[in-house]
Amino acid sequence: MAAMSVRVLVTGGTFDKDYDELTGSLSFRRTHVPEMLRLGRCRLRARVTTLMMKDSLFMTAADRRRILTACRRAAETRLVVTHGTDTMAQTAAVLGRGLTDKTVVLTGAMRPYRFGSSDGMFNLGSALSFAQSLPPGVYVAMNGLCFPWDDVRKDRRRGVFVPK
Repeated sequence: MAAMSVRVLVTGGTFDKDYDELTGSLSFRRTHVPEMLRLGRCRLRARVTTLMMKDSLFMTAADRRRILTACRRAAETRLVVTHGTDTMAQTAAVLGRGLTDKTVVLTGAMRPYRFGSSDGMFNLGSALSFAQSLPPGVYVAMNGLCFPWDDVRKDRRRGVFVPK
């Protein structure tokens, strides 16, 4: 049996933020996903494509259409999209309405990977597993839980994802 391949589409978010010591701000340089896959000893054939490096609060409808187009054009039928948590549910809804034949799992982090105590490694690994095992559809996977795109929201008070 041929090994499964998963495409990882990077869009930025807290997942990929770096701390800039000179300005004291969080910013983007490059994605940490390849390093995370290597450190996590990932044996899955995961192809990483960076679409954008954006805080999800600044994502536009055009950005979401770009993510949808990338999902449609991907040769793989199983995809993981790294995304900022603030508007992840909105992007999931765009993908959920626009895709029917692929399994797409959105994931992110509440704390940047570079901070060392991030949930990003766990979330990435979980999302890769969910992407391999779930039927076609769009999902949000955070902190070991997985939700269908049309039944998820971020509970900002508690900092977790929950059903609607």
